[in-house]
Amino acid sequence: MTTKLVVGLDGHGSGERALAHAQRLAQLIGDCEIVVAYVVEWSPFSFQTAEENEQRHKRREEEISTATERMITPAVAALEAAGLSASGIVRHGDVADTLNAISKEVGAEQIVVARSSEGGFAKRFFGSSTSNLVMGASVPVTVVA
Repeated sequence: MTTKLVVGLDGHGSGERALAHAQRLAQLIGDCEIVVAYVVEWSPFSFQTAEENEQRHKRREEEISTATERMITPAVAALEAAGLSASGIVRHGDVADTLNAISKEVGAEQIVVARSSEGGFAKRFFGSSTSNLVMGASVPVTVVA
């Protein structure tokens, strides 16, 4: 049976480190698929004007397309070039909740994420998305520094 790992990208070097760690794990496991995921943070509870609501669907589709093109497709191609099985997914939502939902959908054994996005003081601590994921995930979470 194939083991599945979900790796969350964040568009920064920290996400690349999470991807590299997932790749090492997959190579150690052998029969493994990596599901590369990117979550566009979005809240259905945000306040918007009528005009903004009209553009909402179009904007969401553009964001998914851009994230797929810039992050998911290159990551999946690199994993496949390394001889690994990989797929990708982009979703809108809360990062922690969405990564957990994806792991349930694909039957993942583990989620691999970075400690936090790059930058300043926050680099020393868990980001709120990572912290929320660790506390609420249905599967083990590996947090990469």
